[in-house]
Amino acid sequence: MTPCLRTLALQALTLSDPQLKCTQVHSLWESQRAGILPLDPTLQLVAGTQIPGRPLRPALVPPRQVQRRAMNTVEGRAALIHALAHIEFNAINLALDAVWRFAGMPADYYSDWLLVAKEEAYHFTLLQEHLRTLGFGYGDFDGHNSLWEMVEKTRSDVLARMALVPRTMEARGLDASPPLKQKLAQAGDHAAAAILDIILRDEIGHVAIGNRWFQYLCDQRGLDIVTEFEALCQQYQAPKLRPPFNMEARKLAGFTEAELAYLNAEPF
Repeated sequence: MTPCLRTLALQALTLSDPQLKCTQVHSLWESQRAGILPLDPTLQLVAGTQIPGRPLRPALVPPRQVQRRAMNTVEGRAALIHALAHIEFNAINLALDAVWRFAGMPADYYSDWLLVAKEEAYHFTLLQEHLRTLGFGYGDFDGHNSLWEMVEKTRSDVLARMALVPRTMEARGLDASPPLKQKLAQAGDHAAAAILDIILRDEIGHVAIGNRWFQYLCDQRGLDIVTEFEALCQQYQAPKLRPPFNMEARKLAGFTEAELAYLNAEPF
């Protein structure tokens, strides 16, 4: 019997080797595009193995304990590239988790999140290769687990997941990308700055996917998107959104005028 797309996504999620995970994600994407994998959206899956699969390094520490280094050194730039690579590795896992965990969604939902996994794997590979040119590798610096912690918190409700992972945690990357790119360019690392351009372009699409399915689910349940988002942020103790916001990127990602006005009206 041919395994279904969602079963294979769960298998890829359990892989601990980053390169093997990226390879498996790409293969899964190609198989899905070729139409040779059944979807089986009604199947209720159970994770029998510890997830997500991740390598022994980097060590995971609280966010405030991740050491920051001066950008005027190679090690400082490498630490920043490593932090970005760690985010992208976690983003591969969160996209795969969105595919396998939530049954009963339309077929396009699963295709969307598999696309996200494929693009996050590409981003991770770009950053990992650039890190090597600086004399370092993934795992040489500490990392934190904030993104996956929110994935865990929202494992029981696809509405909460769409609200608080792509639209909140990942959308913060839209805001952070321009100043990070500027720092890298000022430090003379134009190759890294160019990678950030690719990541920002694709992440706009990823946040748009989160917006699409959050809106879909709110419509299904008769909920107002602004009111429900605010309620979910409070219920799940989501990180407080703080300016400056990349309003242009957020608008491209599908945030409504009402949502952008909500951000502007928040007291920070």
